[in-house]
Amino acid sequence: MVIRKGSGSILVVDGSEVSRTIIARILRHEMEGSRVVTCATGAEALEQLALSRFDLLTTALMLPDMDGLDLCRRIRADHTHRYMPVIVVSGDADSRLLREGFAAGVTDYFDKSLGYQAFVEFVKAFMRRNAGLVGRVLYVEDSPTAATVVRQIMERQGLQVVHTATAEQALELLEQTRPGGPKAAEGFDVVVTDFYLQGRMTGGDLLHAIRARLHYSQQEMPVLVITANDSEERQAEVFHAGANDFVTKPIVEEVLMARIRSLLLIKQQFNALKRQAEEMRRLATTDSLTGVRSKRYLLDHGEAFLADRDNHPVWAMLLDIDHFKRINDSLGHLTGDHVLAALGQLLNELFEETGSLVVRFGGEEFAVIMPRCRAREANARAEVLRRKVEQLRPVNIPVTVSIGMASTLDHPDISLTRLLALADKALYAAKTRGRNRICVYSPRGAEYAALPPRPAREA
Repeated sequence: MVIRKGSGSILVVDGSEVSRTIIARILRHEMEGSRVVTCATGAEALEQLALSRFDLLTTALMLPDMDGLDLCRRIRADHTHRYMPVIVVSGDADSRLLREGFAAGVTDYFDKSLGYQAFVEFVKAFMRRNAGLVGRVLYVEDSPTAATVVRQIMERQGLQVVHTATAEQALELLEQTRPGGPKAAEGFDVVVTDFYLQGRMTGGDLLHAIRARLHYSQQEMPVLVITANDSEERQAEVFHAGANDFVTKPIVEEVLMARIRSLLLIKQQFNALKRQAEEMRRLATTDSLTGVRSKRYLLDHGEAFLADRDNHPVWAMLLDIDHFKRINDSLGHLTGDHVLAALGQLLNELFEETGSLVVRFGGEEFAVIMPRCRAREANARAEVLRRKVEQLRPVNIPVTVSIGMASTLDHPDISLTRLLALADKALYAAKTRGRNRICVYSPRGAEYAALPPRPAREA
Protein backbone atom coordinates (compact mmCIF):
# COMPACT_ATOMS: atom_id res chain seq x y z
CA MET A 1 0.00 0.00 0.00
CA VAL A 2 1.06 3.62 -0.37
CA ILE A 3 0.75 4.63 3.27
CA ARG A 4 3.04 3.19 5.88
CA LYS A 5 1.64 1.91 9.15
CA GLY A 6 1.81 4.48 11.90
CA SER A 7 2.21 8.20 11.27
CA GLY A 8 5.68 8.17 9.68
CA SER A 9 9.26 8.90 10.69
CA ILE A 10 10.24 12.48 11.54
CA LEU A 11 13.72 13.91 12.17
CA VAL A 12 13.66 17.10 14.25
CA VAL A 13 16.84 19.23 14.15
CA ASP A 14 17.09 22.10 16.62
CA GLY A 15 19.94 23.51 18.70
CA SER A 16 17.63 24.13 21.67
CA GLU A 17 17.26 21.10 23.95
CA VAL A 18 14.02 22.54 25.37
CA SER A 19 12.52 22.96 21.89
CA ARG A 20 13.56 19.44 20.81
CA THR A 21 12.07 17.86 23.94
CA ILE A 22 8.74 19.70 23.75
CA ILE A 23 8.29 19.15 20.00
CA ALA A 24 9.13 15.44 20.23
CA ARG A 25 6.78 14.88 23.19
CA ILE A 26 3.82 16.56 21.47
CA LEU A 27 4.48 14.80 18.16
CA ARG A 28 4.62 11.36 19.80
CA HIS A 29 1.45 12.08 21.77
CA GLU A 30 -0.60 13.44 18.88
CA MET A 31 0.77 11.25 16.07
CA GLU A 32 0.40 7.81 17.55
CA GLY A 33 2.75 5.28 16.00
CA SER A 34 5.16 7.90 14.68
CA ARG A 35 8.92 7.59 15.07
CA VAL A 36 10.44 10.89 16.20
CA VAL A 37 14.23 11.32 16.33
CA THR A 38 15.85 14.55 17.53
CA CYS A 39 19.28 16.05 16.76
CA ALA A 40 21.05 19.14 18.07
CA THR A 41 23.31 19.80 15.07
CA GLY A 42 23.42 19.42 11.33
CA ALA A 43 26.24 16.88 11.65
CA GLU A 44 24.11 14.69 13.94
CA ALA A 45 21.25 14.92 11.45
CA LEU A 46 23.47 13.75 8.58
CA GLU A 47 24.64 10.82 10.73
CA GLN A 48 21.02 9.81 11.36
CA LEU A 49 20.19 10.08 7.66
CA ALA A 50 23.11 7.74 6.89
CA LEU A 51 21.55 5.15 9.21
CA SER A 52 17.87 5.20 8.21
CA ARG A 53 15.09 6.78 6.15
CA PHE A 54 12.75 9.52 7.31
CA ASP A 55 9.48 10.78 5.86
CA LEU A 56 10.12 14.36 6.98
CA LEU A 57 12.92 16.53 8.37
CA THR A 58 12.32 19.78 10.23
CA THR A 59 15.24 22.06 10.97
CA ALA A 60 15.84 25.39 12.65
CA LEU A 61 17.28 28.01 10.33
CA MET A 62 20.24 28.58 12.64
CA LEU A 63 22.04 25.50 13.97
CA PRO A 64 25.15 25.38 16.19
CA ASP A 65 27.38 24.01 13.44
CA MET A 66 25.79 25.05 10.16
CA ASP A 67 23.04 26.99 8.47
CA GLY A 68 19.67 25.20 8.01
CA LEU A 69 19.78 25.97 4.29
CA ASP A 70 23.26 24.43 4.07
CA LEU A 71 21.87 21.29 5.73
CA CYS A 72 19.12 21.22 3.13
CA ARG A 73 21.65 21.53 0.30
CA ARG A 74 23.65 18.60 1.76
CA ILE A 75 20.48 16.51 1.87
CA ARG A 76 19.54 17.33 -1.73
CA ALA A 77 23.02 16.28 -2.86
CA ASP A 78 22.45 12.80 -1.39
CA HIS A 79 20.67 10.47 -3.84
CA THR A 80 19.03 8.54 -0.99
CA HIS A 81 17.29 11.54 0.61
CA ARG A 82 17.06 14.08 -2.18
CA TYR A 83 13.24 13.83 -2.32
CA MET A 84 12.61 13.84 1.44
CA PRO A 85 10.51 16.88 2.46
CA VAL A 86 12.40 19.49 4.50
CA ILE A 87 10.64 22.14 6.59
CA VAL A 88 12.63 25.11 7.84
CA VAL A 89 11.47 26.54 11.18
CA SER A 90 12.24 30.22 11.64
CA GLY A 91 10.92 33.20 13.55
CA ASP A 92 11.46 35.46 10.59
CA ALA A 93 11.04 34.46 6.94
CA ASP A 94 13.52 37.11 5.81
CA SER A 95 14.41 37.92 2.23
CA ARG A 96 17.41 35.56 2.25
CA LEU A 97 15.28 32.61 3.34
CA LEU A 98 12.69 33.34 0.69
CA ARG A 99 15.31 34.06 -1.96
CA GLU A 100 17.63 31.09 -1.33
CA GLY A 101 15.18 28.55 0.07
CA PHE A 102 13.88 27.30 -3.27
CA ALA A 103 17.38 26.85 -4.70
CA ALA A 104 18.44 25.03 -1.52
CA GLY A 105 15.53 22.62 -1.85
CA VAL A 106 13.37 23.76 1.07
CA THR A 107 9.89 22.22 0.85
CA ASP A 108 8.05 24.53 3.25
CA TYR A 109 8.50 27.02 6.09
CA PHE A 110 6.97 27.45 9.53
CA ASP A 111 6.92 30.57 11.66
CA LYS A 112 8.00 29.36 15.11
CA SER A 113 6.51 32.45 16.78
CA LEU A 114 3.14 30.69 16.37
CA GLY A 115 4.10 28.22 19.10
CA TYR A 116 4.81 24.52 19.56
CA GLN A 117 1.22 23.29 19.31
CA ALA A 118 0.69 25.16 16.05
CA PHE A 119 3.92 23.62 14.75
CA VAL A 120 2.71 20.10 15.53
CA GLU A 121 -0.61 20.78 13.79
CA PHE A 122 1.36 22.08 10.80
CA VAL A 123 3.44 18.88 10.69
CA LYS A 124 0.35 16.66 11.01
CA ALA A 125 -1.36 18.45 8.11
CA PHE A 126 1.83 18.29 6.04
CA MET A 127 2.18 14.53 6.61
CA ARG A 128 -1.40 13.98 5.53
CA ARG A 129 -0.78 15.87 2.29
CA ASN A 130 2.64 14.41 1.58
CA ALA A 131 2.70 10.67 2.14
CA GLY A 132 6.11 9.03 2.18
CA LEU A 133 7.37 7.71 -1.15
CA VAL A 134 6.37 4.13 -0.37
CA GLY A 135 4.63 1.75 -2.73
CA ARG A 136 4.81 -1.36 -4.89
CA VAL A 137 5.60 -0.75 -8.56
CA LEU A 138 5.13 -3.10 -11.50
CA TYR A 139 7.84 -2.08 -13.97
CA VAL A 140 7.69 -3.34 -17.57
CA GLU A 141 10.83 -2.86 -19.69
CA ASP A 142 12.43 -5.21 -22.24
CA SER A 143 15.84 -3.50 -22.28
CA PRO A 144 18.06 -5.03 -19.54
CA THR A 145 20.25 -1.93 -19.41
CA ALA A 146 17.37 0.54 -19.09
CA ALA A 147 15.61 -1.73 -16.61
CA THR A 148 18.66 -1.87 -14.33
CA VAL A 149 19.09 1.91 -14.29
CA VAL A 150 15.43 2.83 -13.73
CA ARG A 151 14.86 0.07 -11.19
CA GLN A 152 17.83 1.28 -9.13
CA ILE A 153 16.43 4.82 -9.19
CA MET A 154 13.06 3.68 -7.83
CA GLU A 155 14.47 1.25 -5.25
CA ARG A 156 16.90 3.86 -3.97
CA GLN A 157 13.88 5.97 -3.00
CA GLY A 158 12.27 3.15 -1.00
CA LEU A 159 9.91 1.73 -3.63
CA GLN A 160 9.33 -2.01 -4.02
CA VAL A 161 9.83 -2.84 -7.68
CA VAL A 162 8.75 -5.99 -9.53
CA HIS A 163 10.25 -6.05 -13.03
CA THR A 164 8.96 -7.97 -16.05
CA ALA A 165 10.35 -7.92 -19.60
CA THR A 166 7.05 -8.43 -21.42
CA ALA A 167 3.51 -7.09 -21.29
CA GLU A 168 2.22 -10.67 -21.19
CA GLN A 169 4.07 -11.34 -17.92
CA ALA A 170 2.86 -8.05 -16.48
CA LEU A 171 -0.75 -8.80 -17.36
CA GLU A 172 -0.51 -12.23 -15.73
CA LEU A 173 0.79 -10.62 -12.51
CA LEU A 174 -2.00 -8.06 -12.56
CA GLU A 175 -4.57 -10.86 -13.02
CA GLN A 176 -3.19 -12.76 -10.03
CA THR A 177 -3.00 -9.72 -7.76
CA ARG A 178 -6.36 -8.14 -8.56
CA PRO A 179 -8.95 -7.98 -5.72
CA GLY A 180 -10.18 -11.52 -5.08
CA GLY A 181 -7.24 -13.04 -6.97
CA PRO A 182 -4.91 -15.71 -5.53
CA LYS A 183 -2.22 -13.12 -4.76
CA ALA A 184 -4.39 -10.08 -3.96
CA ALA A 185 -2.25 -9.24 -0.91
CA GLU A 186 0.73 -8.63 -3.26
CA GLY A 187 -1.10 -6.02 -5.34
CA PHE A 188 0.56 -3.07 -7.04
CA ASP A 189 0.14 0.67 -6.48
CA VAL A 190 1.50 1.92 -9.82
CA VAL A 191 2.43 0.45 -13.21
CA VAL A 192 5.43 1.93 -15.03
CA THR A 193 5.78 0.61 -18.59
CA ASP A 194 7.70 1.32 -21.77
CA PHE A 195 5.30 2.09 -24.60
CA TYR A 196 7.34 0.03 -27.10
CA LEU A 197 7.90 -3.58 -26.04
CA GLN A 198 9.13 -6.66 -27.86
CA GLY A 199 6.60 -9.47 -28.09
CA ARG A 200 3.03 -9.92 -29.13
CA MET A 201 1.73 -7.18 -26.79
CA THR A 202 3.02 -3.61 -26.76
CA GLY A 203 2.87 -1.22 -23.83
CA GLY A 204 -0.23 0.26 -25.46
CA ASP A 205 -1.85 -3.19 -25.52
CA LEU A 206 -1.05 -3.62 -21.83
CA LEU A 207 -2.63 -0.25 -21.08
CA HIS A 208 -5.77 -1.22 -22.97
CA ALA A 209 -5.96 -4.53 -21.07
CA ILE A 210 -5.59 -2.77 -17.71
CA ARG A 211 -8.47 -0.42 -18.49
CA ALA A 212 -10.80 -2.56 -20.65
CA ARG A 213 -10.12 -6.13 -19.51
CA LEU A 214 -9.24 -5.74 -15.84
CA HIS A 215 -11.48 -2.66 -15.54
CA TYR A 216 -9.01 -0.70 -13.42
CA SER A 217 -9.73 3.03 -13.38
CA GLN A 218 -6.92 5.57 -13.60
CA GLN A 219 -7.36 6.18 -9.85
CA GLU A 220 -7.38 2.50 -8.88
CA MET A 221 -4.31 1.59 -10.95
CA PRO A 222 -2.29 4.62 -12.12
CA VAL A 223 -0.02 3.98 -15.11
CA LEU A 224 3.11 5.92 -16.08
CA VAL A 225 4.32 5.40 -19.66
CA ILE A 226 7.94 5.73 -20.77
CA THR A 227 8.30 6.74 -24.41
CA ALA A 228 11.08 7.88 -26.72
CA ASN A 229 8.71 10.06 -28.74
CA ASP A 230 7.13 13.14 -27.15
CA SER A 231 5.32 14.42 -30.22
CA GLU A 232 1.78 15.67 -29.78
CA GLU A 233 0.48 12.67 -31.75
CA ARG A 234 2.32 10.24 -29.44
CA GLN A 235 1.11 12.08 -26.34
CA ALA A 236 -2.48 11.84 -27.58
CA GLU A 237 -2.03 8.11 -28.28
CA VAL A 238 -0.58 7.48 -24.81
CA PHE A 239 -3.38 9.27 -23.00
CA HIS A 240 -6.05 7.76 -25.26
CA ALA A 241 -4.73 4.31 -24.33
CA GLY A 242 -5.40 5.08 -20.66
CA ALA A 243 -2.12 6.40 -19.23
CA ASN A 244 -2.15 8.83 -16.33
CA ASP A 245 1.14 10.44 -17.32
CA PHE A 246 4.31 9.88 -19.33
CA VAL A 247 8.05 10.57 -19.26
CA THR A 248 10.42 10.60 -22.22
CA LYS A 249 13.78 8.98 -22.75
CA PRO A 250 16.49 9.58 -21.74
CA ILE A 251 15.12 9.32 -18.20
CA VAL A 252 15.73 12.27 -15.89
CA GLU A 253 15.62 10.99 -12.32
CA GLU A 254 13.98 14.09 -10.82
CA VAL A 255 11.21 14.08 -13.44
CA LEU A 256 10.60 10.33 -13.11
CA MET A 257 10.32 10.46 -9.31
CA ALA A 258 8.09 13.54 -9.39
CA ARG A 259 5.70 11.74 -11.75
CA ILE A 260 5.69 8.57 -9.64
CA ARG A 261 5.08 10.56 -6.45
CA SER A 262 2.04 12.25 -7.98
CA LEU A 263 0.63 8.87 -9.07
CA LEU A 264 1.22 7.36 -5.63
CA LEU A 265 -0.77 10.24 -4.15
CA ILE A 266 -3.62 9.46 -6.58
CA LYS A 267 -3.58 5.82 -5.46
CA GLN A 268 -3.42 6.88 -1.81
CA GLN A 269 -6.50 9.08 -2.24
CA PHE A 270 -8.34 6.25 -4.02
CA ASN A 271 -7.52 3.83 -1.19
CA ALA A 272 -8.64 6.34 1.43
CA LEU A 273 -11.98 6.93 -0.33
CA LYS A 274 -12.46 3.18 -0.79
CA ARG A 275 -11.83 2.52 2.91
CA GLN A 276 -14.23 5.31 3.83
CA ALA A 277 -16.94 3.91 1.55
CA GLU A 278 -16.46 0.40 2.94
CA GLU A 279 -16.65 1.70 6.49
CA MET A 280 -19.85 3.61 5.69
CA ARG A 281 -21.38 0.45 4.20
CA ARG A 282 -20.33 -1.53 7.24
CA LEU A 283 -21.81 1.03 9.63
CA ALA A 284 -25.04 1.14 7.64
CA THR A 285 -25.49 -2.62 8.04
CA THR A 286 -24.15 -3.04 11.58
CA ASP A 287 -26.07 -2.71 14.81
CA SER A 288 -24.18 0.01 16.68
CA LEU A 289 -24.90 -1.35 20.18
CA THR A 290 -24.08 -5.04 19.72
CA GLY A 291 -21.63 -5.01 16.80
CA VAL A 292 -23.51 -7.72 14.88
CA ARG A 293 -25.22 -7.22 11.54
CA SER A 294 -28.47 -5.28 11.43
CA LYS A 295 -31.81 -6.72 10.33
CA ARG A 296 -31.47 -4.56 7.21
CA TYR A 297 -28.42 -6.61 6.21
CA LEU A 298 -30.37 -9.84 6.64
CA LEU A 299 -33.20 -8.50 4.48
CA ASP A 300 -30.75 -7.45 1.76
CA HIS A 301 -28.53 -10.55 1.71
CA GLY A 302 -30.34 -13.38 3.50
CA GLU A 303 -32.33 -14.80 0.57
CA ALA A 304 -29.26 -14.87 -1.69
CA PHE A 305 -27.31 -16.59 1.11
CA LEU A 306 -29.98 -19.29 1.36
CA ALA A 307 -30.29 -19.64 -2.43
CA ASP A 308 -26.57 -20.40 -2.78
CA ARG A 309 -26.44 -24.21 -2.89
CA ASP A 310 -22.81 -24.14 -1.72
CA ASN A 311 -24.10 -22.95 1.67
CA HIS A 312 -26.37 -25.96 2.18
CA PRO A 313 -27.39 -27.40 4.52
CA VAL A 314 -28.36 -24.11 6.20
CA TRP A 315 -29.54 -23.75 9.79
CA ALA A 316 -31.48 -20.78 11.16
CA MET A 317 -31.02 -20.14 14.87
CA LEU A 318 -33.11 -17.62 16.81
CA LEU A 319 -32.16 -16.84 20.40
CA ASP A 320 -33.87 -14.65 22.95
CA ILE A 321 -32.51 -13.39 26.29
CA ASP A 322 -34.64 -14.90 29.05
CA HIS A 323 -36.56 -12.42 31.23
CA PHE A 324 -34.85 -9.45 29.57
CA LYS A 325 -37.76 -7.14 30.38
CA ARG A 326 -37.17 -7.90 34.04
CA ILE A 327 -33.55 -6.73 33.68
CA ASN A 328 -34.60 -3.48 32.04
CA ASP A 329 -37.39 -2.81 34.54
CA SER A 330 -35.41 -3.61 37.70
CA LEU A 331 -31.87 -2.51 36.78
CA GLY A 332 -32.47 0.06 34.04
CA HIS A 333 -32.07 0.20 30.28
CA LEU A 334 -28.38 1.12 30.52
CA THR A 335 -27.69 -2.19 32.26
CA GLY A 336 -29.82 -3.92 29.64
CA ASP A 337 -27.69 -2.34 26.92
CA HIS A 338 -24.54 -3.74 28.58
CA VAL A 339 -26.12 -7.21 28.48
CA LEU A 340 -27.00 -6.85 24.79
CA ALA A 341 -23.52 -5.59 23.93
CA ALA A 342 -21.87 -8.49 25.76
CA LEU A 343 -24.06 -11.03 23.97
CA GLY A 344 -23.32 -9.44 20.59
CA GLN A 345 -19.58 -9.65 21.23
CA LEU A 346 -19.90 -13.31 22.25
CA LEU A 347 -21.87 -14.16 19.10
CA ASN A 348 -19.28 -12.50 16.87
CA GLU A 349 -16.47 -14.37 18.63
CA LEU A 350 -18.19 -17.77 18.36
CA PHE A 351 -19.35 -17.52 14.76
CA GLU A 352 -16.91 -15.19 12.95
CA GLU A 353 -14.87 -18.12 11.56
CA THR A 354 -17.88 -20.16 10.41
CA GLY A 355 -19.13 -17.92 7.60
CA SER A 356 -22.41 -17.42 9.46
CA LEU A 357 -24.65 -14.36 9.32
CA VAL A 358 -25.06 -13.01 12.87
CA VAL A 359 -27.91 -10.51 13.13
CA ARG A 360 -29.74 -8.56 15.80
CA PHE A 361 -33.25 -9.57 14.85
CA GLY A 362 -35.00 -7.11 17.12
CA GLY A 363 -34.92 -6.05 20.79
CA GLU A 364 -33.27 -8.85 22.77
CA GLU A 365 -33.62 -11.37 19.92
CA PHE A 366 -30.75 -12.45 17.67
CA ALA A 367 -30.52 -14.65 14.59
CA VAL A 368 -27.63 -16.78 13.35
CA ILE A 369 -27.77 -18.25 9.84
CA MET A 370 -25.22 -21.09 9.70
CA PRO A 371 -24.03 -22.54 6.34
CA ARG A 372 -22.74 -26.04 5.53
CA CYS A 373 -23.80 -27.48 8.86
CA ARG A 374 -25.06 -30.97 9.73
CA ALA A 375 -27.55 -31.60 12.52
CA ARG A 376 -25.16 -32.72 15.22
CA GLU A 377 -22.72 -29.88 14.50
CA ALA A 378 -25.53 -27.30 14.56
CA ASN A 379 -26.86 -28.64 17.85
CA ALA A 380 -23.36 -28.69 19.32
CA ARG A 381 -22.76 -25.05 18.34
CA ALA A 382 -26.07 -24.04 19.89
CA GLU A 383 -25.22 -25.89 23.11
CA VAL A 384 -21.78 -24.24 23.29
CA LEU A 385 -23.49 -20.85 22.87
CA ARG A 386 -26.06 -21.64 25.58
CA ARG A 387 -23.34 -22.63 28.06
CA LYS A 388 -21.14 -19.63 27.18
CA VAL A 389 -24.06 -17.28 27.86
CA GLU A 390 -24.56 -18.90 31.30
CA GLN A 391 -20.90 -18.18 32.06
CA LEU A 392 -20.97 -14.66 30.62
CA ARG A 393 -22.47 -12.72 33.57
CA PRO A 394 -22.25 -9.24 31.98
CA VAL A 395 -22.06 -6.47 34.62
CA ASN A 396 -22.27 -9.36 37.13
CA ILE A 397 -25.83 -10.30 36.10
CA PRO A 398 -26.78 -13.96 35.49
CA VAL A 399 -28.14 -14.33 31.96
CA THR A 400 -29.54 -17.24 29.98
CA VAL A 401 -30.98 -17.63 26.48
CA SER A 402 -33.61 -19.79 24.86
CA ILE A 403 -32.79 -21.05 21.37
CA GLY A 404 -34.99 -22.20 18.50
CA MET A 405 -33.62 -23.81 15.34
CA ALA A 406 -34.76 -25.04 11.92
CA SER A 407 -32.83 -26.31 8.89
CA THR A 408 -33.02 -27.00 5.19
CA LEU A 409 -32.24 -30.64 6.01
CA ASP A 410 -35.76 -31.02 7.41
CA HIS A 411 -37.35 -28.36 5.19
CA PRO A 412 -35.74 -28.32 1.72
CA ASP A 413 -36.56 -25.63 -0.84
CA ILE A 414 -37.85 -23.32 1.88
CA SER A 415 -37.67 -19.51 1.83
CA LEU A 416 -35.65 -17.65 4.43
CA THR A 417 -38.81 -16.02 5.81
CA ARG A 418 -40.42 -19.42 6.31
CA LEU A 419 -37.26 -20.95 7.77
CA LEU A 420 -37.04 -18.16 10.34
CA ALA A 421 -40.73 -18.58 11.13
CA LEU A 422 -40.13 -22.27 11.95
CA ALA A 423 -37.11 -21.37 14.09
CA ASP A 424 -39.36 -18.86 15.88
CA LYS A 425 -41.88 -21.63 16.65
CA ALA A 426 -39.04 -23.72 18.11
CA LEU A 427 -37.91 -20.70 20.17
CA TYR A 428 -41.42 -20.28 21.53
CA ALA A 429 -41.43 -23.96 22.52
CA ALA A 430 -38.07 -23.57 24.29
CA LYS A 431 -39.40 -20.63 26.31
CA THR A 432 -42.70 -22.30 27.24
CA ARG A 433 -40.87 -25.48 28.33
CA GLY A 434 -38.78 -23.69 30.92
CA ARG A 435 -36.31 -21.43 29.05
CA ASN A 436 -32.51 -21.83 28.94
CA ARG A 437 -32.83 -24.69 26.46
CA ILE A 438 -32.71 -25.54 22.76
CA CYS A 439 -35.55 -26.72 20.57
CA VAL A 440 -35.49 -27.73 16.90
CA TYR A 441 -38.48 -27.53 14.58
CA SER A 442 -38.51 -30.87 12.70
CA PRO A 443 -41.23 -32.27 10.41
CA ARG A 444 -42.83 -33.60 13.60
CA GLY A 445 -42.93 -30.16 15.20
CA ALA A 446 -40.85 -28.56 17.95
CA GLU A 447 -38.51 -31.05 19.65
CA TYR A 448 -35.63 -30.84 22.08
CA ALA A 449 -32.21 -30.65 20.43
CA ALA A 450 -30.37 -33.91 19.88
CA LEU A 451 -27.82 -32.80 22.47
CA PRO A 452 -29.87 -32.30 25.67
CA PRO A 453 -29.24 -29.07 27.58
CA ARG A 454 -27.15 -29.33 30.72
CA PRO A 455 -28.68 -27.88 33.91
CA ALA A 456 -27.50 -24.37 34.68
CA ARG A 457 -25.95 -25.43 38.01
CA GLU A 458 -23.45 -27.63 36.12
CA ALA A 459 -22.26 -24.78 33.87
